Amino acid sequence: MTSTSPIAATSTSTPAPAIALQDLEKSFGAIRIICGIDLVIPAGERHAVIGPNGAGKSTLFHLISGHYRPTAGSIRLNGEEIAGMAPEKINRRGLSRSFQITNIFPQLSVWENIRCATLWSMGYRYAFWRNVERLADAREKTERILSEINLLHRWNVPAGELAYAEQRALEIGLAIAGDASVLLLDEPMAGMSHAETERMVGLIRTVSEGRTLLMIEHDMSVIFGLADKISVLVYGELLASDTPENIKSNAAVQQAYLGTEAA
Repeated sequence: MTSTSPIAATSTSTPAPAIALQDLEKSFGAIRIICGIDLVIPAGERHAVIGPNGAGKSTLFHLISGHYRPTAGSIRLNGEEIAGMAPEKINRRGLSRSFQITNIFPQLSVWENIRCATLWSMGYRYAFWRNVERLADAREKTERILSEINLLHRWNVPAGELAYAEQRALEIGLAIAGDASVLLLDEPMAGMSHAETERMVGLIRTVSEGRTLLMIEHDMSVIFGLADKISVLVYGELLASDTPENIKSNAAVQQAYLGTEAA
């Protein structure tokens, strides 16, 4: 019998999807939050998840990143099953995420925040006899990432003293410092001004080059300008998954979420 699974085995010449979900479900007691989602995100795609409040978007991210264990279904990262795996193990397999609430080390400098993330990814472990200041490769990588996120000029500032938009940029730097091939960004533009949003969009466009991006965002102008594909989640079900142009013209999506914005 021919398989109709969205994650059916591919030929050796076709790379596995970056993320593949099959029959994914999550319930809390009798309440179903995620209701049998099937979704395939190819490597290198910028993919956005939108939907009204309470649709299950953050729960979906928690499932993919390992913070929640699914009630049922499959989650594959680059072809490897990760459903129920601990977050740190998923991270080491190439997935990194940001959260709605900024998650940095406020007492450490901007430089120290990024260097901490780079050391583990480069194979360095704690050793009291090692002077990290002498690790030229870690220093070079830290400097490169700070340049990429436009914070090199703020390298010695305590992270907690950065402006809000700068803290969000630093969090993205932490996400890419571990050489993740898949980035999950949860509302990266939340609370930003128009000018800050424009700068953040440029940063995300830059850091997602050569990576797979899955993001939640409520700013429709950002979504339609940045995403290759958009998935619409309503009451835990996948209503549509298509190009921005087709999502704009989808009557069911307009009725469920976009409303007059689609015009």
